[in-house]
Amino acid sequence: MTTEMTTETRTETRTERAGGVTDRVREHIVAMCAGPEGGHLGGSMSLVEILTTLYFDVLRVDPADPRAKDRDILILSKGHGAIALYAVLAERGFFPPEELATYGRPGSRLMGHPVRAVPGVEMATGSLGHGLPLANGFALADPARRCFVIVGDGELQEGSVWEAAMSTAGLGLDNVTVIVDRNGLQITGPTEQTVPLEPLADRWRAFGWAVREVDGHDRRRLREALTGRARGRPNVVIARTVKGNGLPSVQGRVDSHYARLGERQLARAMSVLRARARRRAS
Repeated sequence: MTTEMTTETRTETRTERAGGVTDRVREHIVAMCAGPEGGHLGGSMSLVEILTTLYFDVLRVDPADPRAKDRDILILSKGHGAIALYAVLAERGFFPPEELATYGRPGSRLMGHPVRAVPGVEMATGSLGHGLPLANGFALADPARRCFVIVGDGELQEGSVWEAAMSTAGLGLDNVTVIVDRNGLQITGPTEQTVPLEPLADRWRAFGWAVREVDGHDRRRLREALTGRARGRPNVVIARTVKGNGLPSVQGRVDSHYARLGERQLARAMSVLRARARRRAS
């Protein structure tokens, strides 16, 4: 079983190495969005650092034994971010990266929303608002097991999230951590023009949660927030992100929610991402 990093030096080494991984993950996402079915581009790109930090710095998981009894649990409640999850799972070694090319094709297990047939996927998700209730069940079944849930900010308009949040705190499940992908946009427009969520941190505190707010594209800050959990209360990390992060032509735009990229769009996007990677490496 691969364990959480136990020294600062080892953690920083893996975090630094994950820099190259995030670049490859973004390329994988763009490539899948150029497939026959397209994909949820914007909300997947905003997840990249969150998922990479979890799988490379935080989670106790073993790609060779995805169902190990002492593993941590991660539930991607915003299941429409599946292509980001697939890309990170492939980079982490749960299945070969070459399989990503089958995304959305007949017979592939890599569907538009994640299913348990994919190694590393705990539960099928995508019907929004159900990830936290599921995590509560895992946490109750084994109080020694850490459970992480990634929710979208638009998803927080689902009443089932807050019903579950009350239960998490009321049951004292301090082994549960929620990460909010706070990119500020949902399919219909800005969250604050749909059903306002702010003051979001205060809302979680009122429900009995320990709250941390971080830059959701800063891996170091994410790692600190995800490993420094409070005791006696559930934890929520509000990760401030940018929808479509990494591609200036789509980032921060509502219409990046879902995209099917043509050949020229794919070539331009890959050129931008690879130039970005070269700058980071120099």
